[in-house]
Amino acid sequence: MFACINGQQIPAGVSLGEFAYTFSPLVEETAADTVVIDVEGCALRFGSTYELANEIAKQAKVSKEFGGLGCKVNVALAGNPDAAIHAAKFCVGVTFTAPGEELTCLGRLPLKALQYSLAGVEESQAAEILETLSLWGVHTFEQFAALPVAGVSERLGQNGLKLQKLAGGKTNRHLKLKQPDPVFKNSLELEYPISQLEALSFILARLLNQTCASLNAYALATNVLQVELKLENGALHEHKLNLPYPMRDHKVFLKLLLLDTEMRPPPAAVVGVSVNCEPVKPRVLQTGLFIPLAPEPEKLELMLARLAKLVGAENVGSPELLDTHRPDAFRVKRFELKETKRNRGRSRRQTADGRQQTADSRRQKDNPKFTLGFRRYRPPLRALVQTERGSPMTISAWNKNKSVYGKVVCAAGPWRTTGEWWRADAWARDEWDVAIESRGQRPEVRSQWSEDAKGAGSQVGPTQILYRIYRELRSGTWFVEGIYD
Repeated sequence: MFACINGQQIPAGVSLGEFAYTFSPLVEETAADTVVIDVEGCALRFGSTYELANEIAKQAKVSKEFGGLGCKVNVALAGNPDAAIHAAKFCVGVTFTAPGEELTCLGRLPLKALQYSLAGVEESQAAEILETLSLWGVHTFEQFAALPVAGVSERLGQNGLKLQKLAGGKTNRHLKLKQPDPVFKNSLELEYPISQLEALSFILARLLNQTCASLNAYALATNVLQVELKLENGALHEHKLNLPYPMRDHKVFLKLLLLDTEMRPPPAAVVGVSVNCEPVKPRVLQTGLFIPLAPEPEKLELMLARLAKLVGAENVGSPELLDTHRPDAFRVKRFELKETKRNRGRSRRQTADGRQQTADSRRQKDNPKFTLGFRRYRPPLRALVQTERGSPMTISAWNKNKSVYGKVVCAAGPWRTTGEWWRADAWARDEWDVAIESRGQRPEVRSQWSEDAKGAGSQVGPTQILYRIYRELRSGTWFVEGIYD
């Protein structure tokens, strides 16, 4: 059985849904003034369903301070929700309709009172069907329900059949229960302050377990986890974990938070803990049938957290080039995994690009060209350079692992680069490409250079090596930046 409560003059600030929850946990909020509850089993508490309906009508007259609505309501009992809704809207007081006898209560209602939205019929289609029925001389629920089903189906279609079942009180559906909003925030007030990390870990484990259980219940994950620690002095100490991909493993969260707390411990004892997360869709990853991921994403994140604790969070991540002309300008940012959706058009385009690259590589093999590779010295070699009229003549540079020395036989440059004059570390330097006599150094480079030079018809001899050097304009110091292969 289902009970529908309809209130026409509900005071402002009073919720009909909250009032219905005091009688049954299964409530459908059909409209602002109409709710339907499932009263199956409530007779054990109230004696019978009819006594329950009388209790609802009596309790609604009580003021809000005592758990009522402060107004009169219509209560209808029926075997299906839709019949109860029609009876509560158009019948005053308490109405009881036995299953199978819905037309005894609803039969005289006009078709204009038919709530077509309950059957999932659009307004324009319902208006057209009701107009057709009016032309046929059908004006009440009882007359509409008496029409032959085959004729209604042939002339009015499936929507006509839905409305006929609705008028006859023969619909059968489940209640659209109002689901509570998911909560992904848990907090706990402590009875006494905690100043040790081991004791705090038990509190964090409990809250994280509750949060991850909520995520699992809704098939979600999170990539942002926030922890607020309320301190004894009234201040707040926050920890925020930005994960590279969505996770919901409370054990991994606990280890990451403990590592972060060890790096940034709270300045006072903790009297309250709050854990909050931002839910997102979990990451879907195709894995092998018998081979697991290597390494596992959770273990990789823990390893990165341990490294950040040892060397600092600013020294762990992935390099990112800066939008500047400064040589070797980059920064270390936190590693984030960005997934891109592939579509069929893109895959076809990539296939076409791969075929074009293959064709280009074949042409290069047929028509070889002289190409150079550049290996940069990190850090650059500090050099002693003798110049004549501003051009380098001899170079001598060395460190523990390599050395560069010899006479410059060919030079190109200088190319001056400057920038960021407003900063204290502004750069300004002149760059040169120079060929140096090898004098027996690096024979493997000399032989490779000679083969490429002969094939390209270059004037540089087989005993010469090509370097990139530059001079800092502010200090006048020379450096060897790298070697061409």
